[in-house]
Amino acid sequence: MTIHQRSIPASIDPAKLDRLAEAAIRVGLNLQPGQDLFLTAPVAALPLVRKIAEHAYKAGAGLVTPILSDEEVTLARYRHAGDHSFDRAAAWLHEGVAKAFAANTARLAIVGDDPMLLSGQDPAKVSRAGKANSIAYQPALEKIAGFDINWNILAYPTASWAQRVFPDDAEDIAVARLAEAIFAASRVDQGDPVDAWAVHNASLRGRTQWLNGERFQALHFSGPGTELTVGLADGHEWQGGASTAKNGVTCNANIPTEEVFTTPHARRVDGHVASTKPLSHQGTLIDGIQVRFEAGRIVEAKATRGEDVLAKLLDTDDGARRLGEVALVPHSSPISKSGLLFFNTLFDENAACHIALGQCYSKCFLDGANLTPEQIAAQGGNKSFIHVDWMIGSAEIDIDGVRDDGSRVPVFRKGEWT
Repeated sequence: MTIHQRSIPASIDPAKLDRLAEAAIRVGLNLQPGQDLFLTAPVAALPLVRKIAEHAYKAGAGLVTPILSDEEVTLARYRHAGDHSFDRAAAWLHEGVAKAFAANTARLAIVGDDPMLLSGQDPAKVSRAGKANSIAYQPALEKIAGFDINWNILAYPTASWAQRVFPDDAEDIAVARLAEAIFAASRVDQGDPVDAWAVHNASLRGRTQWLNGERFQALHFSGPGTELTVGLADGHEWQGGASTAKNGVTCNANIPTEEVFTTPHARRVDGHVASTKPLSHQGTLIDGIQVRFEAGRIVEAKATRGEDVLAKLLDTDDGARRLGEVALVPHSSPISKSGLLFFNTLFDENAACHIALGQCYSKCFLDGANLTPEQIAAQGGNKSFIHVDWMIGSAEIDIDGVRDDGSRVPVFRKGEWT
């Protein structure tokens, strides 16, 4: 047994972890020969980082550059740093990352930190630090939101995260259960994950083709606590599964993914909506969200838990109270059927239809690669320092597509595609 193999916890299947790494490179990124890769991950995810580097170089990567984060280092700031620290961020780092993206470096992020890591810290400091980082990150975010390069997000089952999802289990059992849930959702528990993803992408492409053919001007959501009309941006385009970035590389930005999504019109959202699952945001669980929109803007917002954090999130900037994404996910999705709350948007958003506050994606416009930011804004696209998804779908939600003449077409009934 090699040193590399020994570093993988006994509760994680090394063969499936290897397949996850291969899927990240071949399906998630579709990394090109000679292309550099910038990678971020928790230090606890080092076994997956090593496997990804191995598969990246086998695929012909030019240079793999990882940056690792550590939960204790993060907490040290909140425990010991002066107050001035929480209005600062490493702008120089994000500027360098943006420069790397401009040079066609691919981006991969591994998530897995304890989702409630900052739950015991001062919410005001958490909010200030998050806002400072969002502002500093903007040059790099613009490259991601504009889909300039191929990028991917996937997950690793860290012990701290596993024990949030399975609090009644011993650590090794919790890690094993979370690992298997990640492997199943990521389609690497199958013999040929690359082929499985090809089949899944074809299914999602069929949904987007139908929606793009209908050219709805709005979607209407109705159900318990929800009567919401989401106007769709002028010239919007539905996306789902594999998409082609501006650099010409077709990739799957999220592993897993069950959604098809597009850009709402930032000034044409009206009504009220209630969340159907909790939102884990910056170490706080925000639950029981209820908001009301007028002319695209949230004018009332409350939550049964984490309301103060929600309020600070909505005050991030002018675009934080408007929508940047609307996504459709059937209630019967594999992640929904698992019955698990992952406390992580990458997974939880794929259990239910959802909306996102903040920044829109330029790729969700016809000819989006050639539109200027001013044209995107004129067509209804939103701009913000944030992009935060939260779930509004369930087995009780109906969705109609609204045509230009006001007629309606059933899209979802009781949480399922019609």
